[in-house]
Amino acid sequence: MTAPEADTVDYLVLGGGSAGCVLAGRLSEDPSLQVALVEAGGTGDSWFVRLPAGAWPMIPTRINNWGFETVPQPGLGGRRGYQPRGRGLGGSSAINAMVYIRGHRNDYDRWAAEGATGWSYDEVLPYFRLSEGNGRLGGPFHGQDGPLRVSDLRTDNPFHQRFIDAARESGLPLNDDFNGAEQEGLGVYQVTQHEGERWSAARGYLHPHIGRRPNLRVETRTRVLRILFEGRRAIGAEVLQGGRRRRLLARREVLLAGGALQSPQLLMLSGIGPGALLQKSGIDVVHDAPGVGRNLQDHTDFIFGFESPSLDTLGLSFAGTARVLREFGRFRRERRGMLTSNFAECGGFLRTRPDLDAPDIQLHFVTGLVDDHARRIRLGHGISCHVCVLRPRSRGSVELASSDPLVAPRIDPGFFSDPADLEDMVAGFKLTRRLLKAPSLARWLGRDLFTAGIDDDAAIRDVLRRRCDTVYHPVGSCRMGSDPASVVDPQLRVRGVEGLRVIDASVMPSLIGGNTNAPTVMIAEKAVDLLRGRARAEGPTAADAA
Repeated sequence: MTAPEADTVDYLVLGGGSAGCVLAGRLSEDPSLQVALVEAGGTGDSWFVRLPAGAWPMIPTRINNWGFETVPQPGLGGRRGYQPRGRGLGGSSAINAMVYIRGHRNDYDRWAAEGATGWSYDEVLPYFRLSEGNGRLGGPFHGQDGPLRVSDLRTDNPFHQRFIDAARESGLPLNDDFNGAEQEGLGVYQVTQHEGERWSAARGYLHPHIGRRPNLRVETRTRVLRILFEGRRAIGAEVLQGGRRRRLLARREVLLAGGALQSPQLLMLSGIGPGALLQKSGIDVVHDAPGVGRNLQDHTDFIFGFESPSLDTLGLSFAGTARVLREFGRFRRERRGMLTSNFAECGGFLRTRPDLDAPDIQLHFVTGLVDDHARRIRLGHGISCHVCVLRPRSRGSVELASSDPLVAPRIDPGFFSDPADLEDMVAGFKLTRRLLKAPSLARWLGRDLFTAGIDDDAAIRDVLRRRCDTVYHPVGSCRMGSDPASVVDPQLRVRGVEGLRVIDASVMPSLIGGNTNAPTVMIAEKAVDLLRGRARAEGPTAADAA
């Protein structure tokens, strides 16, 4: 049998999602380095990626989406959850709701205190600023020159003011900058857009350089089958492209950026993981690493849904369709209006108890009706509001469903496996409903579709078990730490082998309090300096602003 064809570069990046785009774009800034990126999906630069139109690519479809499912969840009454993940350059940043959130400073300080040395808030803030190109906010907390464009929404939707007025009427705090000195409060989200168009990590870090940098190769529609080793050193990967197997080799390091669900899968397929389970699957063990695939965490989420008479919401009706057609013209002329919507336009962070040291729930107020991830389409117009628990105690896992790399992994988020999460969700449910009953919103809410007549705690628990699912933030399955049980060390090097790092959301020791795309970009920016052995991100920290 003929050996697969081989090519050699300095750094081989496996995965073209948010982290992979940052790695390939930044490392190829050095013309002396040869960099290759491998992505299973397409180029991620089509018009329906650039047009925001909310997070519609995340609905159950295979368009730029892996569209995974979980195993049956006992905490959700045996239902299978939905796990969308971006497929194509930009990864989930090309299909998500574009909300730009970093998390609370306590999240990163906890990482550092628990062994992720070098990852405290003051140490990661410069990398957030380095990545960010904010169109409005500056100062010590924000960057304005980075590749990842961040801007205010351009929908001009009157529900922004209605949401803010309802927060005031409910006695809840307001916040104009969730990534500044304080996270707590409600308001309008900033988004990863530029002039009304989606700005994925690929648009910021990769697309401008493809075909222009001779030291950068991007291989799309190429599936990684396994990481290759010589002894205990990673030397490259075997890939499948156009029905042909190839070997791509790395002189320096292999950088795995497959995300929280597929990075642990690829490690296990390559012989790094729980040794007994790998042997049972017929996989030769390179390194027995029981932590691979453990520690999976995700934000458990509930969605309130109401019919609404307002055409300022997205929905299916003759009048609504006519308005959307008019909005196409406005979008072409001004890059403003309804078609720039990320759906989840407003929201924020609240404490369910005053003694907490940080907000423990997050809201996403949606200018449209969402029913079971849009699996169920309803006629008419409506409004939704998500509420999620920010720091769940429940832990799940990613395991191999098969030794065939083309088979999806076995995903078990373990929703509500810790009963304390359910009680936190009950408190979040009550606080969110208090907001929705405020006059400025209540007058626009029609029939309550999911929670009518649900008032006592037992009924709330029941509806939560029946209707909760993910809000699309899986992390932690290749945990970073200083202890021997961690999968990667604080330099993101995989323990037990050489020449291999994991650089994506899977390395987060614990789930941050917020959306996970901006932190994933930050992790990759910091990783570039770890690889180069020098710091680009300098300047004042949040401590200097205090």
